[in-house]
Amino acid sequence: MKNLIAICAVVAATFVQAAEKPAPVPPPRTVLSGVVLEVKDAAGYTYLRLKTREGEIWAAVSAASVKQGDEVTINDVMFMKDFQSKALNRKFDKLAMGTLAGAGAAPGHAGAAVAKDIPDVRVPKATGADARTVAEIMTQGAELREKTVLVRGKVVRYNPAIMGRNWIHLRDGSGSAADGTNDVLVTSANEVKVGDVVTMKGIVRTNKDFGAGYSYKVVVEEAALQ
Repeated sequence: MKNLIAICAVVAATFVQAAEKPAPVPPPRTVLSGVVLEVKDAAGYTYLRLKTREGEIWAAVSAASVKQGDEVTINDVMFMKDFQSKALNRKFDKLAMGTLAGAGAAPGHAGAAVAKDIPDVRVPKATGADARTVAEIMTQGAELREKTVLVRGKVVRYNPAIMGRNWIHLRDGSGSAADGTNDVLVTSANEVKVGDVVTMKGIVRTNKDFGAGYSYKVVVEEAALQ
């Protein structure tokens, strides 16, 4: 009887501890600080070899004016393993990618090529049964979910080689900047340049969370140039 009481007490204590254990809290976005030991510029990136408290590490940010000896802070860092830089013809075992503090770069989009001045964009809608304007894709995401669309637009932002894909923002003059319906994100293995007018075919996905701060209500994935 004493043994049974003891066992019950242990079980009860376990449940109490489990109930009192706080729910896990998502980790904060990583911030990386250090002194610049080496700088390499390539393909819209500035690669920095940093001396940090934890040791040396390479990082990549949007092209920036940084020199050896500068103390820098990189926000919204995500770490990439076995990252291959074609421009540098080099493979990094571990590369930190993020936004250089104070550089005015777009959050969460390291290495982005962005149109400095985006005038009124006017691009004719693609033709065919699957053709949609940027605004139609953004406002009809629920109806178009998992369907193939064909969209033509001007590349206003280009983020190469992040999470194994290229990130392309297209505008065609439709939609509104006020509610974000004038710009659609397209992910693709194809390479483009800011200013290009392209036609791409891909699959509409909604409420897509890639992690590391990459979350979108509507996105066109697995897209290919037409």
